[in-house]
Amino acid sequence: MAERAAAIHPTALREYDVRGTVPETLDERAAYAVGRGFATRVRRAGGTRVAVGRDGRLSSPALEVALIEGLTDSGVDVVRLGLGPTPMVYFAEATLGVDGAVQVTGSHNPRDDNGFKMVLQHRPFFGEDVQDLARMAAARDWTEGAGTVEAVDILDAYVDRLLAGFEGGEYRIGWDCGSGAAGPVIEKLVQRLPGEHHTLFTDVDGHFPHHHPDPTVEANLEALKRLVADRRLDFGFAFDGDGDRIGAVDGRGRVIWGDQILMILAGPTLAEHPGAPIVADVKASQALFDHVERLGGRPVMWKTGHSLMKTKMVETAAPLGGEMSGHMFFAGEWYGFDDAHYAAIRLIRAAHLAGRSMTELRGAMPAMVDIPETRITVAEADKFAIVERVCAALRAEGADINETDGVRVRTADGWWLLRASNTQAALTVRAEAGDAAGLARVLAELDRYLAAEGGAR
Repeated sequence: MAERAAAIHPTALREYDVRGTVPETLDERAAYAVGRGFATRVRRAGGTRVAVGRDGRLSSPALEVALIEGLTDSGVDVVRLGLGPTPMVYFAEATLGVDGAVQVTGSHNPRDDNGFKMVLQHRPFFGEDVQDLARMAAARDWTEGAGTVEAVDILDAYVDRLLAGFEGGEYRIGWDCGSGAAGPVIEKLVQRLPGEHHTLFTDVDGHFPHHHPDPTVEANLEALKRLVADRRLDFGFAFDGDGDRIGAVDGRGRVIWGDQILMILAGPTLAEHPGAPIVADVKASQALFDHVERLGGRPVMWKTGHSLMKTKMVETAAPLGGEMSGHMFFAGEWYGFDDAHYAAIRLIRAAHLAGRSMTELRGAMPAMVDIPETRITVAEADKFAIVERVCAALRAEGADINETDGVRVRTADGWWLLRASNTQAALTVRAEAGDAAGLARVLAELDRYLAAEGGAR
């Protein structure tokens, strides 16, 4: 395939992975180029072996074949894990003695999207690393070789590790896998957990026939809510397409959003790591940062994005981090990566240690009024420029702003956020206030700036 290897489409070069629409902006030739470039980086860093996995999307098998061809043509030996969730591939990278890992996945994106998440020598491969793959492809700056391919089944070892030292109680739980790659893990997990478990859509199907696997969209949680209500379960979990993001509902069917999940997890974490930093992204509620501070922890606000969050956790030595999107990161007794399956285990444990039901934990949270993350479709080429123009206008007006990631604006009533999505051609907005009247004022200000750019929520 070397003579036909295409350049990687510029819009597929994201901040923390490669991702595009198949075949318009991502195809097998680009997958081959990613493999050649990543293998070259591995070899130049002194490595020789790479673990490879894939999610259940319809295009993933073909992209995986092309990726592996690229890796081996540049002289890297491949440990082929096959179908599985992204955290299982991260686990393989952490435990199998390999020098890097690549997961073929479109994550939570639309059905026809796909891409590659990468780890090199236990660190996220992102930012300039991703851009480097495109430069190497354009110059054909690749090492040569003839690597081998070895198939390894790591699923049982991964489930064993998830359950090692389990300290949770017996609960009645619903699990919605959304036809994504989490299904096989959850099927094995629930057979071994105490309590009563009811699963939905565990068969992997890239058509996603029941609902799209994105637990940040409340409509995608309707089947889980019905299951919890019909069976009178204690709570329920949902997973995105590649199993690195978790969603949750309590026994009353109320959504437990990402920052609220982090609030529940923060209690036992700070009891075990007093005064530790807890990292959360800029989309998180002010209630979370206040909660961490009340528990004696150090709240750290950081940029959205799994690679960026993992890097910040290493920098701050944080034992826990999380995003509104449902990425939950665990260090200390875990490996530092985002893992929705392990997040479920830790949430069960947190409820048990608190001695309260998940419904009680959710009900005790501050009653903030907000809008969930909302995406506004814009041209890929325009999204960062729009945010910068809004930020410049706010600076000129002397607004109270935080530019950690996009712009987060504090007002007398609350706050609003505008940032460019790193995974889609979209802007994302969030807003929060203490009451409905305050939220209306916050949103009016946000809408004024969006209107100036020709946009609207």
